[in-house]
Amino acid sequence: NATSSARLAARYPESGGTYVYGRERLGPFAGFLAGWGFVVGKTASCAAMALTIGFYLWPGNARLVAILSVVLLTAVNLRGITKTAFATKLLVLITLAVLLTAVVLGLSSPSTGESLLPIGGSPLAAAGLLFFAFAGYARIATLGEEVVAPERTIPRAVPIALGIVFVIYLLVAWTCISVLGIDGLAKSTAPLADVVTAAGMPGLSTVVRVGAGVAVCGVLLSLVAGVGRTALAMARQSDLPRVLANVHASWRTPWIAELAVAAVVIAVVSLADVRHAIGFSSLTVLTYYAITNLSAWTLGGSRIARTVAGVGLVGCLLLAFTLPPATVLAGVGVLALGALVYVAKHRSA
Repeated sequence: NATSSARLAARYPESGGTYVYGRERLGPFAGFLAGWGFVVGKTASCAAMALTIGFYLWPGNARLVAILSVVLLTAVNLRGITKTAFATKLLVLITLAVLLTAVVLGLSSPSTGESLLPIGGSPLAAAGLLFFAFAGYARIATLGEEVVAPERTIPRAVPIALGIVFVIYLLVAWTCISVLGIDGLAKSTAPLADVVTAAGMPGLSTVVRVGAGVAVCGVLLSLVAGVGRTALAMARQSDLPRVLANVHASWRTPWIAELAVAAVVIAVVSLADVRHAIGFSSLTVLTYYAITNLSAWTLGGSRIARTVAGVGLVGCLLLAFTLPPATVLAGVGVLALGALVYVAKHRSA
């Protein structure tokens, strides 16, 4: 998926990501389906991350904190990509500090002895949900118009980001399972804080809890920016209401699109829980990447490049339909609803 995204970003350095790639390579309907899946799925991701912030910072009032975080980070995004980039750099530093603290303390404490690769369960279903955690590199491609030399920068940024995140996730997962065990990790709403407490440093638990909450703000910040830019690209083609294509004269941001995204995220935060939001997001984003890989396959190129795109396509479809049945039904239903609206609109045009 990362390879396909990088190849397409080099060919089409525009805002919108696979919405643009699908339109250019496969036709308007494929582009719409990708964009619709991204906007809907990543809106659910925004809600999941906002709720995660709430559970870390103030568990008793998680939804209120989640709503306030959406409002605050949307305000930062509205000021332009420069402000977003600066805030992201600051939040990344906080994130790395928190993760490093948890890993060092966790690995220096007694281990539960549980394996990082337990036997049993449904590995494909787990992989489908885990895909949620690695799908952030798609948002890099959605910012094509606001990046210096995007045809060179984005193809480099995607594999670098994916590689760094893979190493960090591996260390954090190893630490959490080692300290909390699989069952303990599954039940935890604030695993990093629980790791520090279990490691015999309860005094640092509050610091890590706050730091982790602030760190997740960085994820939410980039999510809102990515969804807003995809909504902008879709609105330009009238696949979403044209009013969402308005760009602020001074800040050069799709301000109406970002405000609309924030409003929908707040509504989802008020109704959903983290696990359901993550599952739903995984299904729609896997659909998005299936279209990414199919678009990349049409680029031609070497046999290896086409094979990678083909394997990515099959993998996305396989993982999508091994998710929990309720998640699959909800995701397919929302995608079908978008498709019906698209068809009805174009028949009446």
